[in-house]
Amino acid sequence: MAATRKKIEKNLERIRSEISDACARTGRSPQEVSIVAVTKTVELDTIKNLIDAGLTEFGENRVQQLVTRAGELDDYLRRRRNPLPTPVKWHMIGHLQRNKIRKCIEIASVVHSVDSLRLAEELSEFAVKIGKQIDIMLQVNCSVEPQKYGCAVGAALHMGELVTTLPNINLVGLMTMGPLGVDPVETRNAFTRLQELFDEMRHDKIGGANFCELSMGMTNDYIIAVEQGATIVRIGSALFE
Repeated sequence: MAATRKKIEKNLERIRSEISDACARTGRSPQEVSIVAVTKTVELDTIKNLIDAGLTEFGENRVQQLVTRAGELDDYLRRRRNPLPTPVKWHMIGHLQRNKIRKCIEIASVVHSVDSLRLAEELSEFAVKIGKQIDIMLQVNCSVEPQKYGCAVGAALHMGELVTTLPNINLVGLMTMGPLGVDPVETRNAFTRLQELFDEMRHDKIGGANFCELSMGMTNDYIIAVEQGATIVRIGSALFE
């Protein structure tokens, strides 16, 4: 376990250094970028190591995994001698089925993957029922790949306007996934599209002061994402391997 913790700390140091370098190249502060650790393939002991390394924001792709992991971590945190300076925050980053909305929002503070008005409406309905404000992001298919979820770039602005009228929903930003493959030009183009859409929506004051997050970039492309304005990167294997 000590060896695993050292590996995570070393990987996290490298990731933060690369984020800092990317921010320096674009005139940004590294403080603008948050790391969400994607925990779908790791054991609870590894999540404990992430917490010890200073990470408290975690993301899951599936609701059942989110429920299981959050329950395990809650049990651990209740037994932990030293309370965390920052509470754990769960992010739902994968496709959300409507029949699993309630379980999701009982745990997750942010849902990154809202890709339709229907889903946003049902999130709002359940959030009202349980008396919770839920932060959401619109998932946009900037790479125009048919196998990926996300609304079309051209539909996102109008969808954002409609979503902001729903009770108990805070539209805090946009999310996208980079294209499959390793072509950095295609990746940068996709992230640029989201950045431009984000700037347009901010100019139109859609979402108001809450609208400040750009969730893009994973293990293979987070450096490009930060250069294009990402405020949240979703990192999995780069933390553990």
